[in-house]
Amino acid sequence: MVINIKWVLLLVMQTMMCCATDPNSKEKLEVVTYGQFHVFVKETGYITDAEKFGWSIVQSDVFNFHKVAGANWRKPDGRNEPESKDLPVTQISYNDAIAYCAWSGARLPTYDEYWRLIKDDKRKVITDKNGPVTDAGKVNILGNVWEITLTENNGNIRLAGGSLFCSPNTCHGTTKERELYVDKQTANIHVGFAVLN
Repeated sequence: MVINIKWVLLLVMQTMMCCATDPNSKEKLEVVTYGQFHVFVKETGYITDAEKFGWSIVQSDVFNFHKVAGANWRKPDGRNEPESKDLPVTQISYNDAIAYCAWSGARLPTYDEYWRLIKDDKRKVITDKNGPVTDAGKVNILGNVWEITLTENNGNIRLAGGSLFCSPNTCHGTTKERELYVDKQTANIHVGFAVLN
């Protein structure tokens, strides 16, 4: 197997930059980026649920969303590749996140673990349309994009943290009390995942 040193250095730098930790714990929560997911797919040949379906959900705000042909992690809006390898990977389902975890040796957090590990992250929260989706290492894990967790209810998976579209007047996802569940195959332009290493 040929190892691309550029990708290895990129992964090391991303791991150092885009994590939230609880100072009382050795655990850290790391947002999985487009660049990291690209390495996983390149090494395994994995095909995501959205790629298998040939479409996924694209939102322009909390209330407006469409089923878009060709939308998947490679082209989250169905047309354009992400502008940066450091952006959180999106258009990922629970099944896709679990496959990544099996490959990387990481795991998804539970809903409660997610909130415990992000509580001391003091970086800017991207929410209420106060910015575009931003490189994972530059902003708080809370906001930006929803994260998939292990917490399950009747076969559906609980999302955590909200996205750039959330506000107290809409989905209010940046509060722990908010309950939002999706099935295990659903992907969305504002759903990604973070892992515990």
